[in-house]
Amino acid sequence: MKAEELKMVVREKYGAIANQSLLMNQSSCCGTSSCCGELEFSMIGDEYKNVEGHIADADLGLGCGIPTQFAAIKAGDHVLDLGSGAGNDCFVARAIVGETGKVTGLDFTDAMVAKAIENNKKLGFTNVEFVQGDIEEMPLPDNTFDVIVSNCVLNLVPDKNKAFAQMMRVLKPGGHFCVSDVVIKGKLPEKLQKDAEMYAGCVSGAIEMDEYLQIIENKGFKNTTVHKQKEISIPADILANYLTPEEIVSFQNGETGIFSITVSGYKN
Repeated sequence: MKAEELKMVVREKYGAIANQSLLMNQSSCCGTSSCCGELEFSMIGDEYKNVEGHIADADLGLGCGIPTQFAAIKAGDHVLDLGSGAGNDCFVARAIVGETGKVTGLDFTDAMVAKAIENNKKLGFTNVEFVQGDIEEMPLPDNTFDVIVSNCVLNLVPDKNKAFAQMMRVLKPGGHFCVSDVVIKGKLPEKLQKDAEMYAGCVSGAIEMDEYLQIIENKGFKNTTVHKQKEISIPADILANYLTPEEIVSFQNGETGIFSITVSGYKN
């Protein structure tokens, strides 16, 4: 699939999630819904319930970590959340930056932006805003943000070089990012890599971990730190839809793996 076709898949899938209230309590983007086609399993998901600022209505269970836990956000910071969805991580960041800070959420899907704005109206925050836009071409000014966070979104961006270049552009000098994302170790089997449903389900858009970290370095970020990584286990009956028995054995023996990671880096 071409980049624009992949973006269309993501827009359609996440638009459907935003418009289906029954997904509000699902544990992942695959959950028990059909948003990921045949891939109906709980993929990742960290627990937000005890995190300050967590708003249940804004938590669609689409994350693969809690990047705000490692983002070193301070009171008064201006924070950008990439792929902000219904606003979950924005509201967590708002609890940290307080009245003197500001939080901006950027999302590719109109329906998600509308859902986030609706949630924010209920909360009455005047220093939280949501913007529709493409992470590869952010409609945001240079040198604006102290911290960028993102949760299980950048892997869905076709051109990660553009994404990290844009992050570098909009960060203030001395600013930093902290993102949770999905990466792979080894070569993901081609059948998984090409499947559009798997792509929108947060897996096949992922790239190899070393390549991911190299892109960050190539874009000029310093002091890159991987704070956390966790293997994502895919059940054998799901793998059987895509792989031969021999390929499943290789996959489950750890020769190839899918991981959620939380990583940060700084702009000079």
